[in-house]
Amino acid sequence: MAVDEDLPAIVALLEHEDTAVDPRTVEVGAAYARAFAAVAADGRNEFVVIDDGTGTVLGCLQLTYIPGLGRQGQERAMIEAVRVHPDRRGAGLGREFLTWAIDRARARGCTLVQLTSRKHRTAAHRFYAALGFEATHDGFKLPL
Repeated sequence: MAVDEDLPAIVALLEHEDTAVDPRTVEVGAAYARAFAAVAADGRNEFVVIDDGTGTVLGCLQLTYIPGLGRQGQERAMIEAVRVHPDRRGAGLGREFLTWAIDRARARGCTLVQLTSRKHRTAAHRFYAALGFEATHDGFKLPL
């Protein structure tokens, strides 16, 4: 699981998804810190990082477990904020990371894993399709 010290690297991945940015140059505001603490305190959420063994964050994702009445009351998992460091893409790290997340959801008893991806991220869409995800719905968002 991600820890507070990972937050600058996570923010760097999320805010600069196509450019390698040194996490030491990223300012983590109070809103990020509050959100990270809220996720960490919520038993239905996990923010996970993958690192190279030296503490360098190579990827991140958030898993949220959602109870509901759909699918005969079965729990589902939502995967969000998926990022792999731009310098490490194409080497299988993302596939390994998403496979781990799917297996984790399955072990928890989830019967569905879903994710969203912005329309312009066509390379990510190909990646998700190669993992077996299907574009079955159109999503809508309303900024508040």
